[in-house]
Amino acid sequence: MSLEDHIGDIVFKARRAVGISEAAVAEVGDLTASQLAEFEEYGRLDDAPDLEAIAALLGLNAVKLNRLADGWEPDKVDLNRWRSLEMITTEEGMAVNCFLAWDEATRAAALFDTGWDVTPIWDLVDRHELDLQHLFITHSHGDHIAAIGDVRKRFPEIRLHSDIASAPKEQRVNSSEIVNVGKLAVSNRDTPGHADDGVTFIVEGFPGEAPAVAVVGDVIFAGSMGGHDRAPELARQKAKDQILSLPPDTLVCPGHGPLCTVKEANDTIPFF
Repeated sequence: MSLEDHIGDIVFKARRAVGISEAAVAEVGDLTASQLAEFEEYGRLDDAPDLEAIAALLGLNAVKLNRLADGWEPDKVDLNRWRSLEMITTEEGMAVNCFLAWDEATRAAALFDTGWDVTPIWDLVDRHELDLQHLFITHSHGDHIAAIGDVRKRFPEIRLHSDIASAPKEQRVNSSEIVNVGKLAVSNRDTPGHADDGVTFIVEGFPGEAPAVAVVGDVIFAGSMGGHDRAPELARQKAKDQILSLPPDTLVCPGHGPLCTVKEANDTIPFF
C-alpha cells in the first residue's frame, strides 16, 4: 500500500496550515509557480526543489522531508502477530481503512470506523463467528462513517462510542472509561485538529503480548498527518502529546495509507 501523502502533499498541507503564499514557497524553492503546482500535485519534478529552504519556510523538519523524498516506506506489518486484528480497506473515490478487533475466547468484537462498504466487514465477522458489540468512531468525516447505518441495521444493540457533538450522552466517549471487549481493553484520547470530534482509541490485551494498537483516524499517517489548516497548532500538539508519546512499538492504524509504528512516525513525519 502506497503512502497516503507524497512530499508535494506535505508541502501543500504545511503551506495551507501556516498561511504562506504559493509565490513565497516557489521563490525559496527555486521554482516557477507552475512547477510548484506540479510538485504539490504529483510530488516530483525533473529538477528537485530546494527542500531545505522550503522546510525552513514552512516549519517542517528538513531531514524527515528528505527521507520521504528518498523513498522511505514503513516496514511491512504482519498482522498475524496480533492474531485478532484485521484492517479493512474500501474505496469509493478514495481508499479508507477501518479496523476490526476481537477477543479470541468470547468472540466479542469491536469495529473502528466503518469505511464505505460493510461487505468485507461482514465477511470477517461471519468467517470468525464474531459478536460485534462496539463501534468506535475516530471522527465523523463521511468516508469513515458511510456504512454506519448498515452496521446498526445488522447489529441494532451495538454500542457506539464517539465524540460527535450531536451524539446522545450515552454514546459520547468518556476520557476515563476503559471499554472491555473480552480480554481486550479500549481506552481513548482526545485528538481534535483534523476534525473537531477527533478521538484516538488505544487497544491493549492482544494475544501473545503483541504491542498496543492506536487507531488514529486521520490525525497522523505513515510519514504525514491529516489536513489541519483549520487548527494547525492544536492538531500538532494533540498528535504529539496523545499519539507520538506512546511506546515506540505501538502499532499506528491510520484511516488512510499503510500501518506503521510510533517510532516510525516519530522518525519520519516532517511536521514534528
